[in-house]
Amino acid sequence: MCDMHSIDLNTALTRFTDHWSPRIVAELNGQHVKIAKFAGAFDWHSHGDADEMFLVLQGSFTMEFRDHSVKLSEGQMLVVPRGVEHRPVADAECSVMLVEPAGLLNTGDSTETERSTSGQWLIEPLERAE
Repeated sequence: MCDMHSIDLNTALTRFTDHWSPRIVAELNGQHVKIAKFAGAFDWHSHGDADEMFLVLQGSFTMEFRDHSVKLSEGQMLVVPRGVEHRPVADAECSVMLVEPAGLLNTGDSTETERSTSGQWLIEPLERAE
């Protein structure tokens, strides 16, 4: 049996300050659960083989698409379908939970930049029973 425990997201969010650098807090069914802080505008990108889920934990941001925008506030979520070009924009710092396939690069199919990452573990992964 694995050691199951709760994860306090508010505490986890105090453990880092950088923007656009997701931290992995859990893994399930080949998906990473990540938390991130957004401020300003991210790069335009898409993920040809993956959907992404964004849930606003604190604050708000706008998900821009080439033909429209969607404003998201605390407690609201959005799924960006695979292949859809998008970029998140936050006028002020906000905190977001993301669920996406493990290893997914945040800049997707666009050219890698200094902001490109697939995330890093903030909390050690749960040990699995053999």
